[in-house]
Amino acid sequence: MKKRYIRHASELVTCKGKAPKHGKEMSDIGLIYDGAVIIHDDKIIAVGTTEELDKQVNPEEYEVIDAAGKTVMPGFVDSHTHFVFGGYRADEFSWRLKGDSYMSIMERGGGINATVVPTREASEEELMEAGKERLNRMLEFGVTTVEGKSGYGMDCDTELKMLRAMKKLNETHPVDIVSTFLGPHSVLPQWKGKEREFLDEQLNHVMPKVKEENLAEFADIFTEKNVFTVEDSEYYMTKAKEMGFKLKIHADEIYQLGGSELAARVGAVSADHLLKASAEGIRQMRDAGVISTILPLTAFGLKEEYAPARRMIDEGCAVALASDLNPGSCFSNSIPLMVALGCIYMNMSIEEVITALTINGAAAVDRADKVGSLEPGKAADIIFLKFPSIHFMPYHTAINLVETVIKNGDTVYHKKW
Repeated sequence: MKKRYIRHASELVTCKGKAPKHGKEMSDIGLIYDGAVIIHDDKIIAVGTTEELDKQVNPEEYEVIDAAGKTVMPGFVDSHTHFVFGGYRADEFSWRLKGDSYMSIMERGGGINATVVPTREASEEELMEAGKERLNRMLEFGVTTVEGKSGYGMDCDTELKMLRAMKKLNETHPVDIVSTFLGPHSVLPQWKGKEREFLDEQLNHVMPKVKEENLAEFADIFTEKNVFTVEDSEYYMTKAKEMGFKLKIHADEIYQLGGSELAARVGAVSADHLLKASAEGIRQMRDAGVISTILPLTAFGLKEEYAPARRMIDEGCAVALASDLNPGSCFSNSIPLMVALGCIYMNMSIEEVITALTINGAAAVDRADKVGSLEPGKAADIIFLKFPSIHFMPYHTAINLVETVIKNGDTVYHKKW
C-alpha cells in the first residue's frame, strides 16, 4: 500500500459533502488552517489539522509532503466541454469581433455545422491525439474530472467515433472523462423541417449502439431557436431517459424558450448555459434539484450578458461553473479566467466559485459521491496552489496558480516556477 501524508497546508479547502450545495451553502467550503490529508493508495483516509493528524501518522511509513505556504483543495471538475473535435474556426471569432452574431454565423453555414466535415474526416486516432493534448492543458489548470460531449458528426459513424476516442482516453489519461451523447447538437441542412425525424434517427439507430458499447452516460440536446424546439427536446429527452441515459440540456442560451423549465420537468441532472433563464425557470430548477451549470467563458467570447449566477444562488439553486471548451463559441478552458469572471462580473464570492468548480461540478456529472471534495472515502484528487490563500485566485487575475496535481493518489503534474 502506498501511503502519503500532506501536512501544514496554509489553507485546506475540503468542500465536504456528497451532494451539491445550494444557495447559501455554497459559501461553506470547509476551510481548515494548517490542514493535513492522509492518503492510502487512491483514497483519502483522513482530513484535519496537522496537529490532529500528526497523532495518527508514523512518518517512517509515509511519504510526507510539506504543503507549507500553499493552498490545498479538491481537483476541479469541468462539467461541460466539447473537447473532442476536428478542425478550428478562428475566422468566426474574427467575424464576431466585427459585429456578426453567433446566430447569423450559424445561419450562413458557420457555427456547429462548420466543424462537422473536419470531424467526420478525422480518424479516431487523430481525435484521440488532439483530445489528449487538450486534456494535458486541463490538467495543468487543476482539472481532474471532465465531461466531454459528442455532437460534431450528427451521423452514426462519427458520433460513435468521437465517443470511442473519449472512452480510450479515459482509460489512458489521468483526467477522468464522463461522456455525453449530443447527437442533436444542431440541424444539418438536409434535416431542416424534419427535426423530429432526425431525433428518431438518433434515438432508434445511433443511441442503441452507444448503449451497447457503453460509450455515454448522459444524453444532451441543444434547445434553441432555429435548432430544436422545447416540444421536440422534451420528446427526445423523455425517450433518452427511458433508454437509461441521464439527462443534460443546452438551455436558454440565446433566447428564452423555456429550456430551464423543461430541465426541471424531465428531471435533468443539469441545465447548461442559462444566460436567458427566466425567474420561473430558476425557481423550478431549484425545486427539482437541477444543477444550474453556467459557462462564463462562452458569454465572454460572444460578448453576451453573463448568466444570472447571483440570482440563482440567492434563489437557492446549486450552481456549477464549467468551461464549454469548443472550437467555435469558446476555444478556451481557462479556469483562472473563469474564476475572474465569476468573482468580478457575476458577483460570486471566491468561496461560491470554488464550490461551483468542485463539489457542484461533480454533482453535475453525477460524481459527488466520489470526487469534488476532500474527505474520507473520496478519491485522492488534490491540487496545490502556489499561494497560501484562496483569495489569491481572483486577486492574481487570470493567472494559473496550480503548482501540483495529485490524481488518485499519484502526482501527475508539477510545475517548477
